[in-house]
Amino acid sequence: MAEEKTIHVRVPGTSANCGPGFDTLGLACTIYNDLEIALRPDPVFEIEITGEGASGIPRNATNVVWTSAQYLLKQAGREKEFRGAWMRMHNRVPVSRGLGSSAAAIVAGLKAANVWIGNPFSRRDLLQFATAIEGHPDNVAPAIFGGFTVNIQADGGETECFSFLPKLRLKLVVAVPDFPLATKKAREVLPDLISRRDAVFNAGRVGMMIAALVEGRDRYLTHVFEDRLHQPYRESLIPGMPQVLEAAREAGAIGASLSGAGPCLIAFVLQERHRAREVGEAMLQAFRGAGVTSRYLLLDLDTKGAHVVKSEEKA
Repeated sequence: MAEEKTIHVRVPGTSANCGPGFDTLGLACTIYNDLEIALRPDPVFEIEITGEGASGIPRNATNVVWTSAQYLLKQAGREKEFRGAWMRMHNRVPVSRGLGSSAAAIVAGLKAANVWIGNPFSRRDLLQFATAIEGHPDNVAPAIFGGFTVNIQADGGETECFSFLPKLRLKLVVAVPDFPLATKKAREVLPDLISRRDAVFNAGRVGMMIAALVEGRDRYLTHVFEDRLHQPYRESLIPGMPQVLEAAREAGAIGASLSGAGPCLIAFVLQERHRAREVGEAMLQAFRGAGVTSRYLLLDLDTKGAHVVKSEEKA
């Protein structure tokens, strides 16, 4: 094969909602998908995939990484220049578990294509593209920016994102059940209307969570991960969910919530308390009590978002 340039990008997994911030809050965590890509002028595809979900991911032009890259090329008016690709993907983010696997794929394709053509688009532009593809920004925004993100979609349709790093050092404990849950199914159980009381309940907790994280005031985080908009309705899809969340809190987490649409559950632990492993074991035991096999991940907050690992010439 003639020498050709390759781009290597790394994209973090993400956890959306953070309890009360349905479709508006998200965070990036230190579990990553890697993509190496070389764009080609001819519609020929070579796609190598290893890691999480490898057997179920398309190895042709329908691959989400490629369709996302093609979306960006079209925005740049250069889609006819690059009609095929060589790609190598190594995935560590579990698929259909609520850790942003689809968002990571979308952002990887957008980021890599943007770098390939000389970075004509800003990260804010990438956010607009990713939101258009994904349908909502809560997972794609932290995958792009890193840290915690607060996202809104303005009346004009554009997505605004505020990314920040908390003054508190948090350890993220993620219990990963051995079954997938499609986001579509998790959304189908949600009601079309909510009460004013529930809206106020969540609004107050979102505001206090952000203020406490920005100011580093952990005493105000005791109740902020509670939710009435989506978690109560999704409990029926995840056996043992209330017991696992309670077990995490009793073991020392400052709070726990459903990760994205689930079925992963995420607990937040202050690093100085050194309780992360105890929290993880307690979550697994509670899942076992409900007849669910699971594992746990100990993660940190990712601070970089999607980034280039290296660019090189490939023989």
